[in-house]
Formats: sequence, structure tokens, C-alpha cells
Amino acid sequence: MVRIMIRGMFFDLGWTLCYPASGNWMLTDRFYELAGREALSSLPEERLEAALSAGMKYLDDNHLILTEDEEAEQFRQYYAMLAEALPEIGLSQGQVGEIARDRVYNMDNYMFYGDVVSNIERLSRTYRLGVISDTWPSAARQLRSAGIYDYFQSFTLSCALGVFKPDPKMYEHALSGLGLPPEETLFVDDWPENLEGAERLGITPVLICRGNRRYSDGALPGGCRTVRGLAELP
Repeated sequence: MVRIMIRGMFFDLGWTLCYPASGNWMLTDRFYELAGREALSSLPEERLEAALSAGMKYLDDNHLILTEDEEAEQFRQYYAMLAEALPEIGLSQGQVGEIARDRVYNMDNYMFYGDVVSNIERLSRTYRLGVISDTWPSAARQLRSAGIYDYFQSFTLSCALGVFKPDPKMYEHALSGLGLPPEETLFVDDWPENLEGAERLGITPVLICRGNRRYSDGALPGGCRTVRGLAELP
């Protein structure tokens, strides 16, 4: 039996390396402050879910975004859609723009897990590291704010390709960025479907379960390893 040595590691961002300070990627603390948590909680759940779903569809359908300015404009439209669908929250156009800019440029909206900085630095001494994430251009600013941007050799962001995981283009772009064959890489992600897509191309899947998140064995790719944190990676 031939043993293949792992030379490269790919990492997802959300719920793998970082998480939203507010608990929600789209509804930031500034959004809750201006919209009012009480006003939101008083809305019928089906209306709130319908507004959020329509807003997310807009984001997904217009995901090819290359700059932070384009990202801020896209989120301005997203929050304007919420304000129109939910007039009870009373957001003005000025407040909509403020929330959008805060979502993009305020790095306090994003928190990195306590094991990330030390372990990414440790792993970078032995492996080539890359990012594969469904995210926006401001992700680079997030990584710089955490002091770990320079440890990565490649960045595969869905906004730059206009597709999402598990589209093969994401993994092919990532492999090209590291210059490694798939069998010499692994991918750490918190979502089984994304790991299945990586495994189909020959990348070793590793599921990370932060906090109390659990998955049934039937939902995981065959041979998928599960870790609770980055310290469990070799």
C-alpha cells in the first residue's frame, strides 16, 4: 500500500476559523441596534423568514463581487430590501447605508476562534495553506485583522469565481493555487456537502465540529475524519 504524504491544507472560514460576533452573518450588531431587537422579535416569524430568504436569493444571484466597494453596494441593496419588506423596523436609507458599510468594513463583526492564530502559524511551518470559502472580498481584511493572512499561499473565494462550494471550480482553483495534486491535500470544513465535493476531486475531507455541532455518520463522506479544533490536525 502506497502512503501519500499530505503537503497542503485548505480551510473554510465561517464556523471553521471564525464566527459572527452577533451570532448571524447577515444581521450584525449594528443592524440589531438600529432596527431594534424588540421590533424584530415582534414580527411574525414567517414574514421575517420570507424577507431574509428574498434578500439571500438576491445575494446568491449576484455573487460575482470583486471589490469591497461592490460588496458594500450589494449589502446596501440587501438591507434596503429588508427595510422595504419589514417597514416596522423603521430603517431609513441613511441607516441602511450605514449598516452595509459596517457589515463590510467593521472587523469587530467577525471573531476568530481562540485556537486559530497559534495553530495556523504552526501548520504553516510544515504545510502549504489555502482558503476555500463562500464569502465576500472583505474576507481578506478579516484575515489581515487576525494577523494570519500571510500564512496562506492561496485564496479561493466564491465571490471571485461566481460559484459556491461544492462546485468543482472552487476546488480546482484552490489546487491550482497551491500547485499540489489533490491526493496531497486535505480540506477542513464544517459542512458535509462541501467535504463531499472536495473528496470527489481526491482531496482528503476533514469535518470540524465547533462547540456542540454534531453530524450523523451517514451525513459524512466515507473515511472523513472529525476534529473539534485545529490542534487536532497533525
